[in-house]
Amino acid sequence: MGTIEVTAVSPILGAEVRGVDLASPVDDASFELIRDAFHDHGVLFFKGSGPIEPDVHVAFASRFGPLHTHPAAPTHEANDSIFVIHTHRDSKVSNGNGWHTDVSCDEEPPLGTMLQLHLLPPNGGDTLFACMAAAYEALSQTMKDFLAPLTALHESEHVYRGRYSDRGVDDTGKVYPNAEHPVVRTHPVTGRQALYVNRGFTTRIPSLSAYESKAVLAMLFDHCAKPEFQVRHRWDKYDVVFWDNRRLQHFAMWDYWPNERKGHRVTVKGDRPFHREDGVSAEPLSTVSDGHF
Repeated sequence: MGTIEVTAVSPILGAEVRGVDLASPVDDASFELIRDAFHDHGVLFFKGSGPIEPDVHVAFASRFGPLHTHPAAPTHEANDSIFVIHTHRDSKVSNGNGWHTDVSCDEEPPLGTMLQLHLLPPNGGDTLFACMAAAYEALSQTMKDFLAPLTALHESEHVYRGRYSDRGVDDTGKVYPNAEHPVVRTHPVTGRQALYVNRGFTTRIPSLSAYESKAVLAMLFDHCAKPEFQVRHRWDKYDVVFWDNRRLQHFAMWDYWPNERKGHRVTVKGDRPFHREDGVSAEPLSTVSDGHF
């Protein structure tokens, strides 16, 4: 692939990746560097790729693991692993317009999401990312101790029911997923602890009263949205962004109506979130620093 350059965009999370065109096959050595940079930085912004054909997009994402199928959204006619992101003047909603972690309502939520945009508005349409490991680490030790044993319910009925009716989806009789996950989850590779609640899907903490749950979640939602945990990506045509749902939340700005935004998203399956007090990683993490490879 030639020289690959990985450059951090903030001290907290995110890196630009140049020197690799994901529209073409990626060799094993380059893939290992990309995988390690992904674990180090949480979200990678690939610059300089051409338009990726659906089968190539699916093949590259599959190297990170089996692919996830969205429980509600319509898929690409050529490959049901591709979720077509499309917002225009007649859209009822815009995907990702609010802080959330992708499909956290699943029993085994996605590991990561890989998106390429093919059509952009003249301006606007940025995506914000927030590091939930940094958000957790900024809490007091007293709050960390309080949250450690708690779980939260993640539900999707209120998110997905009728959401895609304007794209031909009839969800009559459909049962949408819900799951209970740790409020603090341990990353299975890096071992870092991260907050795992989000405004989109998290509805309550069952072990607290309704009043207590509402107050604790409101505090955590506000805390997670602090700008010091964030980076903001301004898209260029054919950028590819790959983010780690085990560590991040994101927010796709819908500030470009009535203009149009369209692309292809492929999501990698994850495993069931867990909390481990010692934060020991499940597998060793290679040390990756910014620079050229």
